[in-house]
Amino acid sequence: MTGKGMWSSVSRVSLCATALTVALAAPSGCGGGGGGGTVCPGAGNCGPIEAQVATPTIATANAENGAVIVTLADSTSGATIYYTIDGSTPTASSIQYIAPFLVASNLTVNAIATASGDKNSTTATQAFSANIPSGTVVWEDDFSNSSTTANAEPNPATWTYDTGFQCCGNNEQETYCAWGATASGCDTSNPNAFLAPNNGGLNIMARNPSGTTYTSARLKTQGLFSFQYGRLEAKMTLPESQGMWPAFWLLGNNIATINWPACGEADIMEHIDGANTPFGGPGTGALPGYDWIAGSVHGGTSSSEDNAGTDYPSGAGTGFSAAATHTYGIIWTKGQIQYYIDDPSNIYATDNSNSGNFNGSWPFDQGPMFIILNLAVGGDWPGNVDNTTVFPSTMNVQYVKLYTN
Repeated sequence: MTGKGMWSSVSRVSLCATALTVALAAPSGCGGGGGGGTVCPGAGNCGPIEAQVATPTIATANAENGAVIVTLADSTSGATIYYTIDGSTPTASSIQYIAPFLVASNLTVNAIATASGDKNSTTATQAFSANIPSGTVVWEDDFSNSSTTANAEPNPATWTYDTGFQCCGNNEQETYCAWGATASGCDTSNPNAFLAPNNGGLNIMARNPSGTTYTSARLKTQGLFSFQYGRLEAKMTLPESQGMWPAFWLLGNNIATINWPACGEADIMEHIDGANTPFGGPGTGALPGYDWIAGSVHGGTSSSEDNAGTDYPSGAGTGFSAAATHTYGIIWTKGQIQYYIDDPSNIYATDNSNSGNFNGSWPFDQGPMFIILNLAVGGDWPGNVDNTTVFPSTMNVQYVKLYTN
């Protein structure tokens, strides 16, 4: 039988066969972030091939005492990785992978990758059986420098920097300088953050190189190291002078995707001049008071921030001095953060997801956080420098250690 109907049917089959031949001869585009070629599941039904995203890879590096640092990666350009650690199947609503994270307990990492227009990857999985006892050091930086004469760079595999003038809000006066920075005010021969000779620890120095130019440093592990839960502490001595604001704190990795304060901020230690009452300072009308530090948490949204804070000590007469060497730490567990000084048994405050002093959505169970050490100069709080301010001022950190709960 001949005629229009038969011609059309044969032509459709030929066109589909031709398209399929071209698709097979062309690069498939698999792993390239988009569909490639065509398929003909039936005559007259040609369409794009849906490429599948490559399965993520799971790599590890040794931390300490059996703990490992896990890095996830994917070969598909533009892919986003999501993972779980509770045995569940990951989805696009799971934790988004942003930076290497510590594994120091018995758990299984499951990970998938997604890319627009492509089929989600298959699940990568790896089980970890750390079996690490409670109270074990699983990660640390002791800021060692055995040189007897030369300053050394903080480990660039662990620490990076926020930089620039008034980079981070609060109308602060300093320019933050990275190691080797040549920006205005920064001095490569006199870095603002360095490991002192003879194992003198990490020194973060606030300087006044000229006039009203002030420099300092803000180190962070963002993008390089993060963790969720554990006991984290740092041993340090703090500067005490008007406008000096040393801090040891955490921010959620997901600040890159949901911004502050929804990412969560945990302030392990903040301190301003001991001549000011807690949360007072120039312009507040507060009378001179006692020396103190504070621990706090922040969450919520930019339009409705939630926070809770506690100062230590809670009153005068204790003889506490931040200029003396102390250990400042937190014990971070699911739904709770506790703060201590000098000994983990000396807990002076507890914040948790059900406490009356933090009424918003608790942001500290949504994924890993990274570490920040900085010395701010002036700003809305604690007020700007004056003629009593001492330069240079030094925040000395002898170590940062993370223990299992």
